[in-house]
Amino acid sequence: MARKPYIGRLGRKIKQHKRQFVRELKAETVVKRLELVILRVYPRRIIHSKKYNGPLAAACGRDETGLIGLILWGEQIERIRIGDIVLVQSGWCTQRDGELVVSTGLSGQITVIDR
Repeated sequence: MARKPYIGRLGRKIKQHKRQFVRELKAETVVKRLELVILRVYPRRIIHSKKYNGPLAAACGRDETGLIGLILWGEQIERIRIGDIVLVQSGWCTQRDGELVVSTGLSGQITVIDR
């Protein structure tokens, strides 16, 4: 049976990627499809830089293989709650203070798939 294509917010077909796990992530690589349970959301702060001005919050999530830091931008801070299961697509993985951190960056998206 053929899979139905996923239609994104802009009405375009988005390729469904195989699920990734925290243990497979590497710094400076694309995060294609990562499902996490949100364990903690830290207080938001305001950032002023060349690329972004606005609210930012750190969070912590996990899957069955490990823990990962997560950066929430703008309206994502209000949508994401402790205990949510989220899907990060087309995000970015980087390393900060020796730990891996995932972000949606400019082109990625984060979706709550279960509360």
